[in-house]
Amino acid sequence: MKKFLKESLKSCIYKVLTKSLRASNKYRKEDEIRSILINSVPDLSKQYTTFEINSPYIFENLRCMHSFQVALILKTLELFGQNSINREITVVDIGDSSGTHLKYLKDLVSERKLNWKLNLLSVNLDPVAIEKIKERGIDAIEVRAENLVEKGIKADIFLSFEMLEHLFDPINFLHDISSKTDCSYFAITVPYLRQSRVGMIYLRKGDLRETCAENVHIFELSPEDWRLIFKFSGWEIVAEDIYLQYPRFGIFRLTKALWKWFDFEGFYGVILRRNSEASEKYKSWPE
Repeated sequence: MKKFLKESLKSCIYKVLTKSLRASNKYRKEDEIRSILINSVPDLSKQYTTFEINSPYIFENLRCMHSFQVALILKTLELFGQNSINREITVVDIGDSSGTHLKYLKDLVSERKLNWKLNLLSVNLDPVAIEKIKERGIDAIEVRAENLVEKGIKADIFLSFEMLEHLFDPINFLHDISSKTDCSYFAITVPYLRQSRVGMIYLRKGDLRETCAENVHIFELSPEDWRLIFKFSGWEIVAEDIYLQYPRFGIFRLTKALWKWFDFEGFYGVILRRNSEASEKYKSWPE
């Protein structure tokens, strides 16, 4: 009986959180993008290698987060495209787990008849992810994000969604992209936390399970700390946004405490442009 009540309560909470996600998506006026994404990639169950998406709540969670991320991609392309009409734009997604975002992008450009010629590439260290990306008809290279520059991978626009928090050394990674490539913009999203912390939540719980890069967060930082890291490593922020998984107004704003308990309160997104003013002042970068 106790187990039944516990599962029933959990089911009710997830239903409330699902409604909160939809309310936030509508409040942010990203519901049109969400509809296009559903048509583009109807099945998200194989999005990740280490776990399956198998509940309405998780599906909705992904759809609304993806809507936020794709809106960020479109804004980045608009910034780049102001001076690049009729030029091919190379977009590289770093840490792409299944090719979903670039498939979205291809279909959105076609759906909206946008005048962008795109050259798309994904990189990931997981061979299973590489196969999934190629199955979507997108070029993919198996390489660690930290080794991307030495492999000679270049882009006009780099993308990185929920990836930086998985790196041992995000500062050197960001500095390498800034100082050793000539990309124009870097669009990034990370989990939103008001206070920075070390991740590895499984160790906090005393769990010594087998893990990998896909399912372990190393650093979970606040926007304030990410802003300092971006500036220090050779970037300036040209646009930023915080996507909360609840609307800022209305009854579902009351789910804020639930989100902190069950998941992240939201996600922090930035569009970066290279600016070495601060990074050049630091004289001890690795060779």
